[in-house]
Amino acid sequence: MQITEQGKAAGPESISLEALQTDVISFYEPEKSIKTKVNVASTASPQDLIDTGFEEIERKTKDELLSKLKEIDPYTFERIILILLKKMGYGDFIETSKSGDGGIDGIINEDQLGLEKIYIQAKRYAESKVRETDIRNFIGAMSGDTRKGIFVTTSTFDEKSKTKAKDAHHTIILIDGSRLVDLMHKFNVGVQIKSKYEIKAVDNDFFESEAV
Repeated sequence: MQITEQGKAAGPESISLEALQTDVISFYEPEKSIKTKVNVASTASPQDLIDTGFEEIERKTKDELLSKLKEIDPYTFERIILILLKKMGYGDFIETSKSGDGGIDGIINEDQLGLEKIYIQAKRYAESKVRETDIRNFIGAMSGDTRKGIFVTTSTFDEKSKTKAKDAHHTIILIDGSRLVDLMHKFNVGVQIKSKYEIKAVDNDFFESEAV
């Protein structure tokens, strides 16, 4: 252990108990922090470590997925949304024309028989939030044969747009970027299984059965 420059410069008359306590605490703080991390890791069970690892992998995958969605062209993004809804159990979908669609990017059947339709709006924004005017235009573009719509974006919704959707006579579901990648990850859209692991435990029922 060596005396610090601060200690060399201080005279006996300039040292107070408060200053001494502060220096001692700051000197040992990094070591304490390291010990805390080691203790947390050492007390975690193997299952806890596995769960933590899987959560970290899932988080990074979703971050990469959202970045990818923000890079693709808008028409590909619209089709991905329709594919996702199909995988979620909705019926067949219809892609609208790429121009003059009046704010509607697709129409999907709520059920397999197509008894009711849901209109889709997909906005691929890198940073900009969806605003009230976007929701208003979407509602205005919905025809009289449906009162249900889903507005999806890679970004987020501002508060006024949320209020507009909530107060609308139509049922408007808002899906932001975070929820979108959660759904894509859950229903395996844009992702694939890379590895599978089997974790085995002792079968106590086997040892207690009459077969042994």
